[in-house]
Amino acid sequence: MKEITFENITMARELFGQHNYNLARISEATGVKIDNRGNTLVINGDTENVLLTEKMLNQLYGLVKEKFSIHPSDIEIAASALRNDSSCRLKSIFLDTILTTSRKKNIAPKSPNQKLYVDAARNNDIVFGIGPAGTGKTYLAMAMAIAALTKGEINRIILTRPAVEAGEALGFLPGDLSDKINPYLRPLYDALHDMLSVDRSREMIEQGIIEIAPLAFMRGRTLNNSFIILDEAQNTTSEQMKMLLTRIGYNSRAVITGDITQIDLPTGKKSGLIEAKNILQSIEGLKFVFFDNNDVVRHKLVSRIIEAYDKDMRHKNMDKKSKQ
Repeated sequence: MKEITFENITMARELFGQHNYNLARISEATGVKIDNRGNTLVINGDTENVLLTEKMLNQLYGLVKEKFSIHPSDIEIAASALRNDSSCRLKSIFLDTILTTSRKKNIAPKSPNQKLYVDAARNNDIVFGIGPAGTGKTYLAMAMAIAALTKGEINRIILTRPAVEAGEALGFLPGDLSDKINPYLRPLYDALHDMLSVDRSREMIEQGIIEIAPLAFMRGRTLNNSFIILDEAQNTTSEQMKMLLTRIGYNSRAVITGDITQIDLPTGKKSGLIEAKNILQSIEGLKFVFFDNNDVVRHKLVSRIIEAYDKDMRHKNMDKKSKQ
């Protein structure tokens, strides 16, 4: 059993959440029982879980004191971060604002790996973010690109991805080439419109300050003074990956994102992202950051789904080895 008393009852109530909603989520995330007695909490459970909960509550209270508004998803992420690394400082993650959007929303890392990813992009000219869907790879890269543009560090943003079918044929889509390719670029537009107003983003696209184009359109170009984001890089061929990396010019930075478990290339085609992972990791000025299901910031079921698929894949690989 452990008792914690918070000095400021107003901030304590904000931490606890309306009708103690946050406390219920914390209790669920850490596996303890929490009783509320005014601004004092009594925690019961296994010693390890009690210590985890105490550390988590104190750090979350520190965030509230910094006027940070706690979202339910932050609680699960905080519990996972502290369980994996007891020395983790939540303030260094959640308060590292990358960009304030047009809707006055602060964009910041939500996990230790996301913080590592953001710091890597600040300190390296080329960064690879590899991991499952929902880990914020593209979204954070977009925020960093817009922040760099706003600060005058670069002159334009180039957003690109390969137009590879995920079980569907491009030829059956209606319209001309531009219309056929546009659905592949839609996730980039969605992230962009979440950070800038639609009018402002449209204006910047029309002026060429932001360019959104298929990877094939990058051939033969030299990209100077740019922040380049290559999304869905697992679907690049070896030739395409080399082509994009060698387009990077003076005062440019690049973030390459992808999920090597979701490759849609034709059978026999090698993924450029996997090849880059195997041969480029020793190059100075280039950084690889790897995400896992603990970094998923979508619905909590998403991380469980990813974990289930990973477990199934491990079992299938073990079965293959046992039959060889």
